[in-house]
Amino acid sequence: MTAQNSAASGANDLDTNDQRAVRLDKRERLLAAGVQPYPVTVERSASLAEVRKRFPDLEPGASTGETVAVTGRVMFVRNTGKLCFATLQEGGPDGSGVRLQAMISLAEVGEAALADWKALVDLGDHVRVSGEVIASRRGELSIMASSFEIASKAVRPLPVLHAELNEETRVRQRYADLIVRDEARQMVFRRAAITRSIRDTLHDRGYVEVETPMLQLIHGGAQARPFQTYLNAFDQDMTLRIATELYLKRAVVGGIDRVFEIGRVFRNEGVDSTHSPEFTTLESYEAWADMYVMAERMREMILNAADAAGSSRQIQTDQGVIDLDGEWAWVSVYPGLSAAVGEEITPATSAERLRAVAAAHEVSVDPAWDAQKLVIELFGEIVEPTLIQPTFVCDYPPAAQPLARAHREKPGVIEAWDLIIGGMERGTAFSELVDPVLQRERLMEQARMAAAGDDEAMQHDEDFLRALEYGAPPMGGIGLGIDRLVMLFTGTGIRETILFPLLKPEAQA
Repeated sequence: MTAQNSAASGANDLDTNDQRAVRLDKRERLLAAGVQPYPVTVERSASLAEVRKRFPDLEPGASTGETVAVTGRVMFVRNTGKLCFATLQEGGPDGSGVRLQAMISLAEVGEAALADWKALVDLGDHVRVSGEVIASRRGELSIMASSFEIASKAVRPLPVLHAELNEETRVRQRYADLIVRDEARQMVFRRAAITRSIRDTLHDRGYVEVETPMLQLIHGGAQARPFQTYLNAFDQDMTLRIATELYLKRAVVGGIDRVFEIGRVFRNEGVDSTHSPEFTTLESYEAWADMYVMAERMREMILNAADAAGSSRQIQTDQGVIDLDGEWAWVSVYPGLSAAVGEEITPATSAERLRAVAAAHEVSVDPAWDAQKLVIELFGEIVEPTLIQPTFVCDYPPAAQPLARAHREKPGVIEAWDLIIGGMERGTAFSELVDPVLQRERLMEQARMAAAGDDEAMQHDEDFLRALEYGAPPMGGIGLGIDRLVMLFTGTGIRETILFPLLKPEAQA
């Protein structure tokens, strides 16, 4: 922060503190007068939206003869001599703020009440106003107050009194952002509509929603670094889950053939515009399905979610128009990478050659990475950002997904895909590995990698293997990032899509 910005921030803090002192004094004056600044409840006969719906087109100066009691937050005040105006706001059904004008007139409320309004009511206060529904001389639908009361005294001024909220403050003080910006509230409703649509799509397909443990003795189901915690009751180290996969597969073993969970997962990794340490995923598993069936499920969920979010299926982006109604292409990893780098890359290509390709294309790699890991990274850096239209990237090397089965026809690759839209992974799916012997070998290899210092390798989960030994049916599975789906439909970063994202603590004065 520059000295100039620091000085401006300090001035704003002083200004805010001064206003807080004034408002706190008003709170004390209310209490001294025997008036509760935070009553338990107030009279309310209609919402602002209901009043607007009932009286959509009054003529200027019209009176209705109907009296209502409404509530709202004061967002604008204009106090004149004998007539004061206030704009009240409430949250609408889609997050848009519903506003209605209140008029406080000397002739209607009397001199003492008018003086109290001017002296005690501030921007940000919640108030109750009772009076007749009218149209002002300018045709503005209004409540001509016969009485009013403060329903909740705001002792901190609204942000808009000082300056527009910057992006950092919007995220840190989301409650303030929600007050002053329709877009912030609308994001909450759009995300809810997307999540609800995904649930509805799966319910229509006969899936059942379950909940699995967040606290786990053994982390697995993905390659990621977990958060560590401790359970006093067991005197036991624990982790927060990095995925819901292994418990959902246990449910399929038990006979729940179509199962899903939408919930938070936690990965102790980087934070940027597309990654958050805690985020929301959908995982779903279907007995007797494979990765091709799951591709159909994924496409259906995303199209339904786009409609539910009120988004066009033709999404405008800086990279061009994404056409969700168009063809969803399939691209194999090795041929796709070969075309991008201008030479043939196969499962037999050596790590040494792949490191040379990486150097030629200025892709940073770890010298310890093997050929499979190098292919995965090269594809992710060189090819993936160019895939703007919906694309199922398939035929990954086995290291990409230790829980996916080997391809039924193509040697050296697995039956798995990542869905790339707008140059970013949005979800993944496999034909799941259900052979307990092969799965044990995969997890043992992961355990060796962990012992060698790989913080993202899975742990050996003997109970999961025991479940597979009871016999798991052939199945397909999906993982879908809810946050990234919301990002696609809203054109925002991940911090905007999460209502209260995890942030680095503010520096203490």
